[in-house]
Amino acid sequence: MKNRSLAFLAGGLLVALLLAGVVSNYASSHPDGLDSSLLKGCTVDADDNIVGGSCPAQQAREHELGDSPLADYGVRGIRNSFVSTGLSGVLGVLVTFAIGAGGFWLLRRRGDASTRGDDTADGTASTDDATAAEGATGDAVTAARRTS
Repeated sequence: MKNRSLAFLAGGLLVALLLAGVVSNYASSHPDGLDSSLLKGCTVDADDNIVGGSCPAQQAREHELGDSPLADYGVRGIRNSFVSTGLSGVLGVLVTFAIGAGGFWLLRRRGDASTRGDDTADGTASTDDATAAEGATGDAVTAARRTS
C-alpha cells in the first residue's frame, strides 16, 4: 500500500475514533424519529413511561442481546457514562474497521488469484498458451506475405 493511501486510511480511522469516542457523548438524548413515531397514540409521563392510550411501543419487549457487554450504547461494568459511551463507540469503530479490512484483504487475495489466469506459479505462460501464440503469429506472417 502506498504511503499516501496509508496516511489517508490512518487519518480517516483517527477521525472516526474521535467522533465515536468523544463527540458521541454529545448526541441528543431525545427520541429519534422512529421512537417518537412508535409513541404516537400513547400518553407518556415526564420519564417517557407510557401511562395511557394505544401505540406500537406498548408491544416492545426486551431484546435478546439486551444484557450483552455493549448494550445500550455503553460498556457494562463502567459506571462513568461518558467513558462507557466513548469506549463503546471506539470498540465499535475498531471492530467495524477490522471486519472491513479483513473483507478487503480476502477480496484482494481472491482477485490476485483470478487475474493470473492460466499462468503457472512462476509467472510464465503455460506451454499450450505459448504454442497457440506461436500459431497465431505464424498465421499472421503467412497472411502478410500473401498480401505483399
